[in-house]
Order: sequence, then structure tokens, then C-alpha cells
Amino acid sequence: MTPLAQLIEAALFAAARPLTAEELTVLDADASLADVRTALEQLRDVYDYNQHAVELVEMAGGYQMLTRPAFAQALERAQFTARASKLTSAALETLSIIAYRQPVGRSEIEEIRGVSAGGVLRSLQERSLIEVVGRSEALGRPLLYGTSPMFLELLGLKDLSDLPRAEELSIAIQPHRPESPDEDDAAAYVPAES
Repeated sequence: MTPLAQLIEAALFAAARPLTAEELTVLDADASLADVRTALEQLRDVYDYNQHAVELVEMAGGYQMLTRPAFAQALERAQFTARASKLTSAALETLSIIAYRQPVGRSEIEEIRGVSAGGVLRSLQERSLIEVVGRSEALGRPLLYGTSPMFLELLGLKDLSDLPRAEELSIAIQPHRPESPDEDDAAAYVPAES
């Protein structure tokens, strides 16, 4: 492994968030962006070839070292990892609306949900899952919200294009319907008279 790849490995290990290739160029004044990208690929190949318990993952516009999913259940059982506090259903609904409709204003969120969203928006901002991305041209120039890099990091997404499409979600949440008998079978069935 090259010295640059080792330096990048140390930086990624120490970082609490994904680091972009551009940020990693500051580690070595002589390294170009292409050199950093090559070192990142070398690092990824080393982890994969030697079957390390960690992997280099591209997410939220940067790179981060994460344990492989195969070890998640054992680590969870051992309680070595810090558990993030769960989001309420109201927060999940609001976050979904923002993710799929961004940039979106508070009034549109409230219209979709049918309830006030001020407290939920504040909570999501405090958790750094959403951020103000601009102002609407509507009367009063209300704030517009969008998801943050922390949202991508939390979901393990490279970018928003990795979100499931809305059509896929509607299929996934439909209730299971038992198979109905053929129409011919139904016509042949005659209830017994008592």
C-alpha cells in the first residue's frame, strides 16, 4: 500500500463523518485529486482482497470506513456500538416528504400531513437531518427545506438518486392480499341450502 493510501486510511479512521476526495488532498501537498482517488481505490481493493472486517464506502458525497454488514448483528448483540435515538413516526413522515419533494416549504409539508410541522422541523434540524436550502418566491418568502449530508450518511446513500423511487414504495407498502380462487371455481361453488 502506498504512503498516500496509508495516510488516507488514518484520516478516514479518525474521522467521525465521510470525507470527500477534495478534503483528503490536504493530507499531502504533492498529491493531486487523481492521486487521492487512486489511493482510495487501492485502499478499497486491499480491504476487499484481504477480506477485512471493514470496508471503504462512498456515501454522502464522501468516503468512510465502516464495518461490513456481515458483522452488524454480532456487534449489535454485544452492544459495542452507540445506538442512535429513534425518530418518531411524525419525524419519519416529515423527513420522507422533504426527501422526495425538496426543496419544500413548511406549508406544503403541513398540507400533506394535515398537522402542524413546526416542532418536527425543529427536531430534524437539531439532528442535522434537514437544512434550510433557500427561500420561496411566495408571499413572505418562506423557508425551503432539503435533506442534509447527515441524512445521506444515516441511510448509507451516496446521493439522493439512491433513494427508492416513489413507485417502488407504493408497491412495497401495499397490504398482502390472499390469492382469490379462479372465477370458474367461484362460479362452480354453490352454497348449501339449509
